[in-house]
Amino acid sequence: MKVAAEVCPVCGGSGWKSSDSDRRVVRCDCRLKSRADSLIASARIPKRYEHCELSNFEFEGPHANLVRPRMAAYRFVEEYAPGRDSTGLLLFGGVGVGKTHLAVGIIKELIITKGIPCLFYDYRELLKQIQNSYNQSVKVTELDVLRPVFDTEVLALDELGAVRPTEWVWDTVSLILNTRYNESRTTIITTNYPDLPTRKTPSDNRSTGREMAEYAAGQETLGDRITDRMRSRLHEMCRVVNIESQTDFRIAYRSASFR
Repeated sequence: MKVAAEVCPVCGGSGWKSSDSDRRVVRCDCRLKSRADSLIASARIPKRYEHCELSNFEFEGPHANLVRPRMAAYRFVEEYAPGRDSTGLLLFGGVGVGKTHLAVGIIKELIITKGIPCLFYDYRELLKQIQNSYNQSVKVTELDVLRPVFDTEVLALDELGAVRPTEWVWDTVSLILNTRYNESRTTIITTNYPDLPTRKTPSDNRSTGREMAEYAAGQETLGDRITDRMRSRLHEMCRVVNIESQTDFRIAYRSASFR
């Protein structure tokens, strides 16, 4: 026997309700929730991050130095207005400090509270999908992969710089970031690399073996991974948020799950 669909008692199924403050009609909460559910489902948030929200981002006790990044995330959501300001966020810090948690939490809040279409992509997975599109046996073109990345109102691009840089990688990153910049789209980016310019390579003629070894052993920068030109573009597109923590959230989360 077919069960009748439940009708919203507020709007009677019309999707509209009277405003409490004036005589206008506004969208009913039931329609807003339905739209939010649809947008969340199409945002491509990986299962391992489905639990991430701004409300459950730890910032007390040993994580007290994460108060400012959390406040920056909430402020970003509060101030975001489509068409008014496309400035995004560049979240950088070491492995496991909560960058991805914040990025996912932000796009969830934008979807649920403001109905903003958002898309999450892991940088490595995106490049892999683009490369796969060159295979003639795959019936997906490069544009098919990139179109939603170009067009979504807010893009969360996770782990920028994680793929070894090549000319093709640099060209692809440049295409994505410049297209979104030119179209005034908002981009939220996370990276494990310090927000510093390209390191100067020691001259073989003037440097000692020790200097060359120290350079090789040193930590790569964001400039090393995406070029100084694209790093400069990011600074035009985003506000920079440094995230530091004494705790690796991934290790702590795995440990807690066994208790």
